[in-house]
Amino acid sequence: MNLALVYSVLVVAIVFEVLGTSAMQAAQHFSRPGPTALMVVCYAVAFFFLSWSLRYVPVGIAYAIWSGLGIVLISLVGFFVFGQKLDAAAIAGLALIVAGVIVLNLFSKSTFH
Repeated sequence: MNLALVYSVLVVAIVFEVLGTSAMQAAQHFSRPGPTALMVVCYAVAFFFLSWSLRYVPVGIAYAIWSGLGIVLISLVGFFVFGQKLDAAAIAGLALIVAGVIVLNLFSKSTFH
């Protein structure tokens, strides 16, 4: 399987997970039907694409990429869209997560190459 395609599918899964989490924030405890429905659809799409990527990427590696990049992206959405503040410790922690995903993908023999 093509490496670019596998990682593209995983990125699609991550994007839909971030959209679903953003919709969850907007749903305000499931009291708003539109964002709630969007959340359900986005999570369904995200898990579909994540499960597809697991055909080619070990579950631990896929989940590390999924969760790491998802945390960083949803933190950025929280900052820019929802006005949530990030202090220096949060930014440092996010940088370490990104570094971990980079190390995992560049140097681990467990990833799909």
